[in-house]
Amino acid sequence: MPPLAIRAFTATSALGRGLEAHSRAIAASAGGLVANDFSTSPLPCWIGRVAGVEDEPLPREHAEWECRNNRLAWLALRQDGFIDAVRAARGRYGASRVAVLLGTSTASIGATEEAYRRLDHGVVPRDLLRPAIHTPHSLAGFVTRVFDLEGPCITVATACSSSAKVFANAERMIRLGLIDAAVVGGVDSLCDSVLFGFNSLELVSAEPCQPFDANRKGISIGEAAGFALLERAGEGEQAPLFIGYGEASDAHHMSTPHPEGLGAELALRDALARAGIEAGDVDYINLHGTASQKNDEVEAALVARSFPATTRASSTKGFTGHTLGAAGILEATLTLLAMRDGVVPANLGATTPDPLCGPQMAWQVEHADVRIALSNSFGFGGNNACLAFARQGVPA
Repeated sequence: MPPLAIRAFTATSALGRGLEAHSRAIAASAGGLVANDFSTSPLPCWIGRVAGVEDEPLPREHAEWECRNNRLAWLALRQDGFIDAVRAARGRYGASRVAVLLGTSTASIGATEEAYRRLDHGVVPRDLLRPAIHTPHSLAGFVTRVFDLEGPCITVATACSSSAKVFANAERMIRLGLIDAAVVGGVDSLCDSVLFGFNSLELVSAEPCQPFDANRKGISIGEAAGFALLERAGEGEQAPLFIGYGEASDAHHMSTPHPEGLGAELALRDALARAGIEAGDVDYINLHGTASQKNDEVEAALVARSFPATTRASSTKGFTGHTLGAAGILEATLTLLAMRDGVVPANLGATTPDPLCGPQMAWQVEHADVRIALSNSFGFGGNNACLAFARQGVPA
Protein backbone atom coordinates (compact mmCIF):
# COMPACT_ATOMS: atom_id res chain seq x y z
CA MET A 1 0.00 0.00 0.00
CA PRO A 2 1.42 3.43 -0.91
CA PRO A 3 1.65 5.35 2.37
CA LEU A 4 -0.55 8.31 3.19
CA ALA A 5 0.70 11.42 4.96
CA ILE A 6 -1.04 12.42 8.19
CA ARG A 7 -0.98 16.18 7.66
CA ALA A 8 -2.66 17.01 10.97
CA PHE A 9 -4.19 15.13 13.88
CA THR A 10 -5.73 15.93 17.24
CA ALA A 11 -7.73 14.46 20.10
CA THR A 12 -9.72 15.56 23.12
CA SER A 13 -10.45 13.14 25.95
CA ALA A 14 -10.45 12.85 29.73
CA LEU A 15 -6.71 13.61 29.50
CA GLY A 16 -7.40 17.08 28.16
CA ARG A 17 -7.70 19.04 24.93
CA GLY A 18 -5.15 18.61 22.17
CA LEU A 19 -1.90 16.75 21.65
CA GLU A 20 0.22 18.36 24.34
CA ALA A 21 -2.27 17.58 27.11
CA HIS A 22 -2.19 13.92 26.05
CA SER A 23 1.58 13.90 25.72
CA ARG A 24 2.04 15.26 29.26
CA ALA A 25 -0.41 12.78 30.75
CA ILE A 26 1.24 9.80 29.06
CA ALA A 27 4.74 10.90 30.10
CA ALA A 28 3.60 11.29 33.72
CA SER A 29 1.38 8.17 33.71
CA ALA A 30 -1.46 10.41 34.92
CA GLY A 31 -4.85 8.94 34.11
CA GLY A 32 -8.10 10.83 33.62
CA LEU A 33 -10.68 8.48 35.13
CA VAL A 34 -13.02 9.91 37.79
CA ALA A 35 -15.87 8.58 39.90
CA ASN A 36 -19.03 8.58 37.81
CA ASP A 37 -21.15 11.71 38.23
CA PHE A 38 -22.94 11.48 34.88
CA SER A 39 -26.75 11.27 34.55
CA THR A 40 -29.43 11.83 37.14
CA SER A 41 -28.82 8.41 38.69
CA PRO A 42 -25.09 7.69 38.27
CA LEU A 43 -23.91 4.10 38.17
CA PRO A 44 -21.28 3.22 40.80
CA CYS A 45 -18.33 3.11 38.41
CA TRP A 46 -15.52 5.24 36.99
CA ILE A 47 -15.64 7.17 33.74
CA GLY A 48 -13.38 9.15 31.42
CA ARG A 49 -15.33 12.42 31.26
CA VAL A 50 -14.20 15.42 29.19
CA ALA A 51 -14.26 18.52 31.36
CA GLY A 52 -16.22 21.55 30.22
CA VAL A 53 -18.41 20.03 27.49
CA GLU A 54 -21.52 21.30 29.26
CA ASP A 55 -20.20 24.85 29.37
CA GLU A 56 -19.42 25.43 25.70
CA PRO A 57 -22.44 25.43 23.36
CA LEU A 58 -21.94 25.43 19.61
CA PRO A 59 -21.66 28.78 17.82
CA ARG A 60 -24.98 30.27 16.74
CA GLU A 61 -24.40 29.40 13.07
CA HIS A 62 -24.30 25.71 14.03
CA ALA A 63 -27.19 25.79 16.51
CA GLU A 64 -29.25 23.15 14.63
CA TRP A 65 -26.49 20.61 15.43
CA GLU A 66 -26.46 21.37 19.16
CA CYS A 67 -25.92 18.26 21.33
CA ARG A 68 -23.21 16.86 23.61
CA ASN A 69 -21.62 14.75 20.88
CA ASN A 70 -21.24 17.64 18.45
CA ARG A 71 -20.05 19.95 21.23
CA LEU A 72 -17.30 17.43 21.92
CA ALA A 73 -16.46 17.29 18.21
CA TRP A 74 -16.26 21.10 18.12
CA LEU A 75 -13.87 21.13 21.09
CA ALA A 76 -11.54 18.71 19.32
CA LEU A 77 -11.68 20.40 15.92
CA ARG A 78 -10.39 23.64 17.43
CA GLN A 79 -7.17 22.06 18.75
CA ASP A 80 -3.71 21.77 17.16
CA GLY A 81 -4.49 23.94 14.11
CA PHE A 82 -6.74 21.25 12.70
CA ILE A 83 -9.37 23.60 11.26
CA ASP A 84 -6.70 25.57 9.39
CA ALA A 85 -5.18 22.36 8.00
CA VAL A 86 -8.51 21.17 6.61
CA ARG A 87 -9.32 24.55 5.13
CA ALA A 88 -5.91 24.56 3.44
CA ALA A 89 -6.65 21.12 1.94
CA ARG A 90 -10.01 22.39 0.72
CA GLY A 91 -8.18 25.27 -0.93
CA ARG A 92 -5.69 22.93 -2.62
CA TYR A 93 -8.14 20.37 -3.93
CA GLY A 94 -11.61 21.89 -3.91
CA ALA A 95 -14.60 21.17 -1.69
CA SER A 96 -15.71 18.12 -3.70
CA ARG A 97 -12.31 16.38 -3.42
CA VAL A 98 -12.13 16.22 0.38
CA ALA A 99 -14.10 13.46 2.13
CA VAL A 100 -15.46 13.31 5.67
CA LEU A 101 -15.24 9.74 6.99
CA LEU A 102 -16.13 9.45 10.66
CA GLY A 103 -16.80 6.65 13.11
CA THR A 104 -19.22 6.64 16.02
CA SER A 105 -21.23 4.05 17.90
CA THR A 106 -23.97 6.22 19.37
CA ALA A 107 -23.55 9.64 17.69
CA SER A 108 -26.00 12.11 19.26
CA ILE A 109 -28.28 9.52 20.87
CA GLY A 110 -27.95 11.42 24.16
CA ALA A 111 -30.09 14.21 22.69
CA THR A 112 -32.68 11.67 21.54
CA GLU A 113 -32.74 10.16 25.03
CA GLU A 114 -33.44 13.62 26.43
CA ALA A 115 -36.21 14.20 23.89
CA TYR A 116 -37.96 10.99 25.01
CA ARG A 117 -37.53 11.82 28.69
CA ARG A 118 -39.18 15.17 28.10
CA LEU A 119 -42.07 14.06 25.88
CA ASP A 120 -45.20 16.10 26.53
CA HIS A 121 -48.26 14.03 25.61
CA GLY A 122 -46.16 12.26 23.01
CA VAL A 123 -44.70 15.46 21.54
CA VAL A 124 -40.97 16.18 21.42
CA PRO A 125 -40.08 19.47 23.17
CA ARG A 126 -39.62 22.37 20.78
CA ASP A 127 -35.94 22.92 21.59
CA LEU A 128 -35.17 19.35 20.51
CA LEU A 129 -37.24 19.41 17.32
CA ARG A 130 -34.07 19.34 15.22
CA PRO A 131 -34.03 16.29 12.91
CA ALA A 132 -30.32 16.70 12.14
CA ILE A 133 -29.32 15.46 15.61
CA HIS A 134 -31.67 12.47 15.84
CA THR A 135 -29.67 10.33 13.42
CA PRO A 136 -26.43 8.31 13.49
CA HIS A 137 -25.17 10.62 10.72
CA SER A 138 -25.36 13.71 12.93
CA LEU A 139 -21.59 13.84 13.57
CA ALA A 140 -20.47 13.55 9.95
CA GLY A 141 -23.15 15.99 8.84
CA PHE A 142 -22.00 18.53 11.42
CA VAL A 143 -18.31 18.27 10.50
CA THR A 144 -19.11 18.54 6.80
CA ARG A 145 -21.08 21.71 7.50
CA VAL A 146 -18.25 23.18 9.60
CA PHE A 147 -15.83 22.90 6.67
CA ASP A 148 -18.39 23.47 3.89
CA LEU A 149 -17.22 20.32 2.12
CA GLU A 150 -18.95 18.59 -0.80
CA GLY A 151 -17.04 15.31 -1.09
CA PRO A 152 -18.12 11.87 0.13
CA CYS A 153 -19.55 11.96 3.65
CA ILE A 154 -19.74 8.59 5.39
CA THR A 155 -20.56 7.41 8.90
CA VAL A 156 -19.00 4.11 9.99
CA ALA A 157 -20.72 2.43 12.95
CA THR A 158 -18.97 -0.86 13.68
CA ALA A 159 -18.86 -0.46 17.45
CA CYS A 160 -15.36 -0.08 18.89
CA SER A 161 -13.58 -0.40 15.54
CA SER A 162 -15.54 2.47 13.95
CA SER A 163 -12.95 5.25 13.96
CA ALA A 164 -10.15 2.87 13.00
CA LYS A 165 -11.95 1.50 9.96
CA VAL A 166 -12.36 5.01 8.52
CA PHE A 167 -8.61 5.06 7.85
CA ALA A 168 -9.09 2.05 5.55
CA ASN A 169 -12.02 3.77 3.81
CA ALA A 170 -9.87 6.84 3.19
CA GLU A 171 -7.00 4.81 1.73
CA ARG A 172 -9.28 3.06 -0.73
CA MET A 173 -10.96 6.27 -1.85
CA ILE A 174 -7.67 8.12 -2.34
CA ARG A 175 -6.05 5.16 -4.16
CA LEU A 176 -9.03 4.89 -6.51
CA GLY A 177 -8.83 8.59 -7.34
CA LEU A 178 -12.23 9.44 -5.88
CA ILE A 179 -10.79 12.05 -3.51
CA ASP A 180 -7.49 13.78 -2.77
CA ALA A 181 -7.80 14.15 1.01
CA ALA A 182 -9.93 12.85 3.85
CA VAL A 183 -10.94 14.05 7.28
CA VAL A 184 -11.09 10.86 9.34
CA GLY A 185 -11.79 10.29 13.01
CA GLY A 186 -14.67 9.81 15.37
CA VAL A 187 -16.58 11.02 18.41
CA ASP A 188 -18.56 9.26 21.11
CA SER A 189 -19.89 11.01 24.20
CA LEU A 190 -21.28 9.73 27.47
CA CYS A 191 -24.97 8.91 27.53
CA ASP A 192 -27.30 6.69 29.54
CA SER A 193 -27.71 4.15 26.73
CA VAL A 194 -23.98 3.41 26.84
CA LEU A 195 -23.50 3.39 30.59
CA PHE A 196 -26.58 1.39 31.49
CA GLY A 197 -26.34 -0.77 28.37
CA PHE A 198 -22.82 -1.98 29.10
CA ASN A 199 -23.74 -2.39 32.74
CA SER A 200 -26.62 -4.67 31.75
CA LEU A 201 -24.05 -6.87 29.99
CA GLU A 202 -22.12 -7.05 33.28
CA LEU A 203 -19.08 -5.50 31.60
CA VAL A 204 -18.67 -2.32 33.68
CA SER A 205 -16.24 -2.31 36.60
CA ALA A 206 -17.11 -0.55 39.84
CA GLU A 207 -13.42 0.37 40.12
CA PRO A 208 -11.04 2.05 37.65
CA CYS A 209 -10.37 -0.43 34.84
CA GLN A 210 -7.25 -2.64 34.96
CA PRO A 211 -6.35 -3.78 31.45
CA PHE A 212 -4.45 -7.09 31.38
CA ASP A 213 -4.52 -7.42 35.15
CA ALA A 214 -5.20 -10.93 36.44
CA ASN A 215 -7.89 -9.46 38.72
CA ARG A 216 -9.57 -7.15 36.21
CA LYS A 217 -13.28 -6.63 36.71
CA GLY A 218 -14.44 -4.91 33.54
CA ILE A 219 -14.35 -1.72 31.54
CA SER A 220 -14.47 1.96 32.41
CA ILE A 221 -16.41 3.96 29.83
CA GLY A 222 -15.05 7.23 28.52
CA GLU A 223 -15.80 9.84 25.89
CA ALA A 224 -13.49 11.37 23.30
CA ALA A 225 -13.20 13.08 19.94
CA GLY A 226 -10.35 12.89 17.50
CA PHE A 227 -9.57 13.73 13.89
CA ALA A 228 -6.81 13.28 11.32
CA LEU A 229 -6.26 14.68 7.84
CA LEU A 230 -4.93 12.17 5.30
CA GLU A 231 -3.40 12.94 1.89
CA ARG A 232 -1.01 11.26 -0.52
CA ALA A 233 2.56 11.24 0.76
CA GLY A 234 5.12 13.23 -1.22
CA GLU A 235 8.78 12.64 -1.99
CA GLY A 236 10.86 12.82 1.19
CA GLU A 237 7.69 13.08 3.26
CA GLN A 238 8.21 14.51 6.75
CA ALA A 239 4.71 13.99 8.11
CA PRO A 240 3.96 10.77 10.01
CA LEU A 241 2.72 8.05 7.68
CA PHE A 242 -0.25 5.72 7.60
CA ILE A 243 1.32 2.66 5.99
CA GLY A 244 -1.18 -0.18 6.31
CA TYR A 245 -4.40 -1.54 7.70
CA GLY A 246 -6.10 -4.85 8.26
CA GLU A 247 -9.79 -5.61 8.66
CA ALA A 248 -11.65 -8.78 9.55
CA SER A 249 -15.14 -9.78 10.62
CA ASP A 250 -15.26 -13.15 12.33
CA ALA A 251 -18.88 -12.71 13.56
CA HIS A 252 -18.18 -15.21 16.33
CA HIS A 253 -20.56 -13.67 18.87
CA MET A 254 -22.51 -10.45 19.38
CA SER A 255 -20.33 -9.30 22.28
CA THR A 256 -17.53 -11.86 22.83
CA PRO A 257 -14.36 -12.19 20.70
CA HIS A 258 -13.42 -15.43 18.96
CA PRO A 259 -11.80 -17.60 21.67
CA GLU A 260 -8.66 -18.11 19.58
CA GLY A 261 -8.53 -14.53 18.33
CA LEU A 262 -9.21 -15.56 14.73
CA GLY A 263 -10.58 -12.22 13.55
CA ALA A 264 -7.98 -10.20 15.44
CA GLU A 265 -5.16 -12.27 13.97
CA LEU A 266 -6.53 -11.95 10.45
CA ALA A 267 -6.66 -8.16 10.83
CA LEU A 268 -3.11 -8.11 12.24
CA ARG A 269 -1.67 -10.22 9.41
CA ASP A 270 -3.53 -8.12 6.85
CA ALA A 271 -2.07 -4.90 8.28
CA LEU A 272 1.50 -6.25 8.27
CA ALA A 273 1.12 -7.45 4.68
CA ARG A 274 -0.29 -4.14 3.42
CA ALA A 275 2.46 -2.22 5.19
CA GLY A 276 5.13 -4.55 3.80
CA ILE A 277 6.61 -5.23 7.25
CA GLU A 278 7.23 -8.19 9.52
CA ALA A 279 6.12 -8.56 13.13
CA GLY A 280 9.72 -7.99 14.23
CA ASP A 281 9.72 -4.53 12.61
CA VAL A 282 7.01 -3.28 14.99
CA ASP A 283 8.35 -1.20 17.87
CA TYR A 284 5.06 -0.53 19.70
CA ILE A 285 1.48 -1.80 19.71
CA ASN A 286 -1.37 0.18 21.24
CA LEU A 287 -3.57 -2.70 22.36
CA HIS A 288 -7.35 -2.72 22.39
CA GLY A 289 -7.14 -3.95 26.01
CA THR A 290 -10.55 -3.04 27.42
CA ALA A 291 -10.08 -4.87 30.77
CA SER A 292 -12.93 -7.25 29.99
CA GLN A 293 -12.14 -10.88 30.72
CA LYS A 294 -12.33 -12.35 27.23
CA ASN A 295 -10.93 -9.45 25.19
CA ASP A 296 -7.74 -9.18 27.21
CA GLU A 297 -6.96 -12.88 27.35
CA VAL A 298 -7.41 -13.28 23.58
CA GLU A 299 -5.32 -10.21 22.74
CA ALA A 300 -2.61 -11.06 25.28
CA ALA A 301 -2.18 -14.52 23.77
CA LEU A 302 -2.12 -13.11 20.23
CA VAL A 303 0.65 -10.62 21.03
CA ALA A 304 2.68 -13.16 23.00
CA ARG A 305 2.73 -15.66 20.12
CA SER A 306 3.14 -13.15 17.28
CA PHE A 307 5.81 -10.63 18.32
CA PRO A 308 9.37 -10.73 19.64
CA ALA A 309 10.14 -9.63 23.19
CA THR A 310 11.60 -6.37 21.84
CA THR A 311 8.20 -5.17 20.65
CA ARG A 312 6.53 -3.05 23.33
CA ALA A 313 2.78 -3.20 23.93
CA SER A 314 0.25 -1.58 26.26
CA SER A 315 -3.37 -0.58 26.57
CA THR A 316 -4.19 3.09 27.19
CA LYS A 317 -7.76 2.45 28.35
CA GLY A 318 -6.56 2.94 31.94
CA PHE A 319 -5.84 6.58 31.05
CA THR A 320 -9.03 7.47 29.17
CA GLY A 321 -11.54 4.68 29.65
CA HIS A 322 -13.00 2.85 26.68
CA THR A 323 -14.22 5.57 24.33
CA LEU A 324 -16.19 3.14 22.15
CA GLY A 325 -16.62 4.49 18.61
CA ALA A 326 -13.90 7.08 19.27
CA ALA A 327 -11.39 4.50 20.55
CA GLY A 328 -9.79 3.94 17.15
CA ILE A 329 -8.89 7.57 16.52
CA LEU A 330 -7.95 8.33 20.13
CA GLU A 331 -5.58 5.38 20.30
CA ALA A 332 -4.21 6.11 16.82
CA THR A 333 -3.40 9.59 18.15
CA LEU A 334 -1.68 8.15 21.22
CA THR A 335 0.27 5.82 18.92
CA LEU A 336 1.40 8.74 16.78
CA LEU A 337 2.48 10.59 19.94
CA ALA A 338 4.49 7.53 21.04
CA MET A 339 6.40 7.77 17.75
CA ARG A 340 6.80 11.53 17.98
CA ASP A 341 7.90 11.62 21.61
CA GLY A 342 9.72 8.30 21.92
CA VAL A 343 7.53 7.45 24.92
CA VAL A 344 5.77 4.09 25.29
CA PRO A 345 2.65 4.51 27.47
CA ALA A 346 2.38 2.50 30.65
CA ASN A 347 -0.31 -0.16 30.91
CA LEU A 348 -1.98 1.97 33.56
CA GLY A 349 -4.11 0.26 36.20
CA ALA A 350 -2.56 -3.20 36.13
CA THR A 351 -0.67 -4.38 39.21
CA THR A 352 -0.82 -8.17 38.80
CA PRO A 353 -0.11 -9.15 35.17
CA ASP A 354 -2.37 -11.71 33.56
CA PRO A 355 -0.25 -14.87 33.13
CA LEU A 356 -1.13 -14.94 29.42
CA CYS A 357 0.83 -11.72 28.88
CA GLY A 358 4.26 -12.05 27.30
CA PRO A 359 7.46 -10.02 27.70
CA GLN A 360 6.16 -7.47 25.19
CA MET A 361 4.00 -5.73 27.80
CA ALA A 362 5.16 -2.30 29.02
CA TRP A 363 3.77 -2.14 32.53
CA GLN A 364 5.45 1.20 33.26
CA VAL A 365 6.20 4.15 30.98
CA GLU A 366 9.27 3.52 28.83
CA HIS A 367 11.44 5.60 26.53
CA ALA A 368 12.11 3.96 23.18
CA ASP A 369 12.84 4.66 19.53
CA VAL A 370 9.38 4.02 18.06
CA ARG A 371 9.70 4.00 14.29
CA ILE A 372 6.83 1.68 13.35
CA ALA A 373 3.72 1.09 15.45
CA LEU A 374 0.34 -0.62 15.33
CA SER A 375 -3.02 0.28 16.88
CA ASN A 376 -5.61 -2.44 17.51
CA SER A 377 -9.38 -1.88 17.57
CA PHE A 378 -11.67 -4.84 18.13
CA GLY A 379 -15.43 -4.27 18.20
CA PHE A 380 -18.58 -6.16 19.11
CA GLY A 381 -19.79 -8.64 16.52
CA GLY A 382 -16.24 -9.62 15.58
CA ASN A 383 -15.41 -6.32 13.82
CA ASN A 384 -11.61 -6.09 13.95
CA ALA A 385 -9.22 -3.47 12.64
CA CYS A 386 -5.48 -2.93 12.92
CA LEU A 387 -3.70 0.24 11.76
CA ALA A 388 0.01 0.55 10.94
CA PHE A 389 1.95 3.82 11.21
CA ALA A 390 5.53 4.90 10.57
CA ARG A 391 7.41 7.89 11.93
CA GLN A 392 8.24 10.66 9.48
CA GLY A 393 11.30 9.89 7.40
CA VAL A 394 11.03 6.11 7.90
CA PRO A 395 11.10 4.36 4.48
CA ALA A 396 7.75 2.68 3.76
